[in-house]
Amino acid sequence: MGVEGGMKCVKYLLFFFNFLFWICGLALIVVGILVQVALHNTFMIDDASASGAPIVIIVVGVVIFFVAFFGCCGAWKENYCMVTMFAVLLSVIIIVEIAAAIAAYVFRDKLSTIVQDSLTDMITNYKNGSDEFRKSVDHLQEGLKCCGVNSSADWKSFSSDGKSVPDSCCLNVTKDCGKNAMGDAKKVHTEGCHDAVEAVLKQNVLWVIIAALVIAFLQITGIVFACLLMRGIHSGYEVM
Repeated sequence: MGVEGGMKCVKYLLFFFNFLFWICGLALIVVGILVQVALHNTFMIDDASASGAPIVIIVVGVVIFFVAFFGCCGAWKENYCMVTMFAVLLSVIIIVEIAAAIAAYVFRDKLSTIVQDSLTDMITNYKNGSDEFRKSVDHLQEGLKCCGVNSSADWKSFSSDGKSVPDSCCLNVTKDCGKNAMGDAKKVHTEGCHDAVEAVLKQNVLWVIIAALVIAFLQITGIVFACLLMRGIHSGYEVM
């Protein structure tokens, strides 16, 4: 005997919410990957702690993607065990998401030091790095319109004259445009990359926090519907 009346409406609402969970799971995976790429590829952040929050978000997204299966099948078949499993797993996921959001918020306070160390290593390894590494550094400086860590003077060991910077520091990038132009604000960007990189990363981390909290709120609504449906299914068993 299937659920009737208001419980049938709850059944379809739970099925609909599971469709949203699939989308939420995919959104978490995308957000987590984008932040991870921004941290390690675009900005070359090497600190292991930087990966914590985005990796957790990606894992949670994958789990949500599959947990939604229990909710959909359980709601459609009115299977008490599957709906119960769905509610329990979703509760665990919410706890993990909240923990990840807190970790991401705490990580924001460490960004300044991590960015400083990573950009310093970037400059130190530039000359002896691979072509791909140098292209990444150049792309960073061109894209953010900055030069060095805190100022263009950080490139003083770039050449023997102590006055040249990579061409990617130039206002208008051309071959050898950075030669003898370290402190010339008319030719090169004299501002360092530290503040610009930190601002972009904080924005990315903020999106992780927002995504986790918004999706957690939606999941709480799903748990409420699941509990209502469980009660309706259980009542139907008692009637039988």
